[in-house]
Amino acid sequence: MANQKKMDCVILGLLSHESLTGYEIKKRMDTTFKLFWSASYGSIYPTLNALVHNGMVTRFETTDNGRDKAIYTITEAGKEFLRNWLTLPVVKDELRYETLLKVFFGGEIGPGVTLEHIHHFESKIQNELPYLQGAVQQLSKIQNDEAAHKYFLLTAVFGKMVYGTYLEWCEYAKQVLREE
Repeated sequence: MANQKKMDCVILGLLSHESLTGYEIKKRMDTTFKLFWSASYGSIYPTLNALVHNGMVTRFETTDNGRDKAIYTITEAGKEFLRNWLTLPVVKDELRYETLLKVFFGGEIGPGVTLEHIHHFESKIQNELPYLQGAVQQLSKIQNDEAAHKYFLLTAVFGKMVYGTYLEWCEYAKQVLREE
């Protein structure tokens, strides 16, 4: 399935929980999904328009504090499309880190610059890890309140464990490069 179709499913998944504006969808992408999926307004709004055109989402215009805004809601056709996608096998999981590319080719520049890249990566992970830890803690408390919470918890635990492993790798890599 092309990335655009996956964006359809990401948006439909968000809308399956609540009606949202395009801005709110972007905000969810930048917070809840930031560790494993991203999107720009330039991909969100065309996708929303296509979903409306295809009858999977409805658009409701309203005014809030003098500002016009559009609220999007999933339709039964959208729910059916989402459920169908959820049953399909995963086509591609990918890990893409520019840091790892620079480490891979680090022999061309030496340990000094490579260590800087590792420090930057480590700092980024250390700054994001508390967000994941907080999400795990919060979701653990409410996982039985709503069926979806258990699934949210699984993704947060995955992120927390992966980020812990990233930090272990940073320590290992720094040690190896310092010995050089």
